[in-house]
Amino acid sequence: MPSFTSKTLLAALAGAAAVNAHGHVKNVVVNGASFQGYDINSFPYTQNPPKVAAWTASNTDNGFVGPESFASSDIICHKNSANAQGRIVVAAGDSVFVQWDTWPESHHGPVIDYLASCGNTGCDKIEKTALEFFKIAEAGLVNGAQAPGRWASDVLIDNNNSWMIKIPANIRPGQYVLRHEIIALHSGGDLNGAQNYPQCFNIEVTGSGTVLPQGVKGTSLYTPTDAGIRFNIYRSLDSYPIPGPALPAGFAPVAQGSSAIVSSATAITGAATNAPAPIATTTAVNVVPSPTTIVTSVVQTSAAQTSAVQTAVPVQTSTRPISTRPQPTRCPGLGRRHLRKVARA
Repeated sequence: MPSFTSKTLLAALAGAAAVNAHGHVKNVVVNGASFQGYDINSFPYTQNPPKVAAWTASNTDNGFVGPESFASSDIICHKNSANAQGRIVVAAGDSVFVQWDTWPESHHGPVIDYLASCGNTGCDKIEKTALEFFKIAEAGLVNGAQAPGRWASDVLIDNNNSWMIKIPANIRPGQYVLRHEIIALHSGGDLNGAQNYPQCFNIEVTGSGTVLPQGVKGTSLYTPTDAGIRFNIYRSLDSYPIPGPALPAGFAPVAQGSSAIVSSATAITGAATNAPAPIATTTAVNVVPSPTTIVTSVVQTSAAQTSAVQTAVPVQTSTRPISTRPQPTRCPGLGRRHLRKVARA
């Protein structure tokens, strides 16, 4: 009969084949126009990939950035990230709908959204370590009565692996990097066990706002011992301290919903423009399926929804069963520390 150690090692090795299940943002929808994300399955192997608004990165394994890398530039926009050469024009007050290709149910954790001004440099040229990020929305624990709890990541899964982000209506016009991030905490009880999945996009905000909050360098957003980073989800929970800088006064998450796709669009390049909306290049009839389960406590309803194509999602109580005796789910294959732990078992 195989020993516990050998069975564990075999399970770890088998799980390595499922690495690509973690996910990445495949496209971004603004006012019904869908913009392609950075395709990790083809762009890195294409001689002249299209210029998109999503930053490039070397996470071709759909991997993560661990807490041991929080002081490195990898945490800013993912591993070995480089400036996107395109951008999306978004009016202040509009919503940005980001669609992940997939997200695993075991990877529970918060969803956090940031902006960083590119000033007069332009987001296609700015040095990423110079970016200073401020939060525009955050969502964490929804219900912690039964471990491992229900989290913002679970709401994202129920919303067709998608998340709605509202650009603050009073934000100063200009070019910004939008940083959208899920933090998976299924191994967060261990030091350096949390997994960060940052995704960055260049946007150009139009409007007449005047607000530009103080930001924080990407390499100073988190530390490995932050209360919301080294965090055990396998217990009954009343609250969760969302990591990172405080959310500025007046900023709040938009109510989660879906956005119909009525056209596809190409990111713009070159000098700044005052264009009020993205330029659609082809028409389409694809519509994002509306989810059936959204929990009201994860977000606050915004004062107004400005997007004409945004549709409300029926609000219901989650009925998905949660095990009362969960076991931490590991992510083998992505970090040598997981296999080293198994080998020592």
